[in-house]
Amino acid sequence: MNLEVFTGKTEEEALNTALECFNAKESEIIYQIEEKKGGLFKGKSYEIKAIKLTSVVEYLKNYLDELLKNMTIKASFETSIRENQIYIKIYSDKNNILIGKEGKNLAALQTILRGVANKELNTHLNIILDISDYKEKQERNLERLAKNIAREVLKTHNPVTMDNMNSYERRLVHNALSKFKNISTLSEGEEPNRHIVVSYKED
Repeated sequence: MNLEVFTGKTEEEALNTALECFNAKESEIIYQIEEKKGGLFKGKSYEIKAIKLTSVVEYLKNYLDELLKNMTIKASFETSIRENQIYIKIYSDKNNILIGKEGKNLAALQTILRGVANKELNTHLNIILDISDYKEKQERNLERLAKNIAREVLKTHNPVTMDNMNSYERRLVHNALSKFKNISTLSEGEEPNRHIVVSYKED
């Protein structure tokens, strides 16, 4: 993954040079900026190392394709970029193997992909990996469960402690119940045993 280098007398000038070269908006690139000290007769300048998000997606797709080929798995990919998040969906003839028990293989693949991107770019990049529609179905099921629990809490006024979840799953639950009147959600516990308590709250 090759980052291109741009310089300018100011951060803004260096960034604008990069954007003009890529013919892109700031949200469409990933960049790192560094101040360069000037010499005896030179003032300071700024250096930007940048790459388009679409180029990152293509690199990751090729990396995944090669990785799966080594596992003798044929696959096709669907990619998108939304709000600086990269979404990659894999379709293959061995989805069950790629997903693994309780989605553990899928989680491991996503961790590998994030590690590759972060090492290459020296920055945190949010990558969401899915196998067919597995993760979407799991998310819908989790949101449905959370809403059913919230309705039960509204009837009984008794708090319910949900199973341990990762931060992404907890965020889904918080968002799903954020508009429920008289319902509060609170994350408790320490990772990896962190969970959500759904409680009744008075007006």
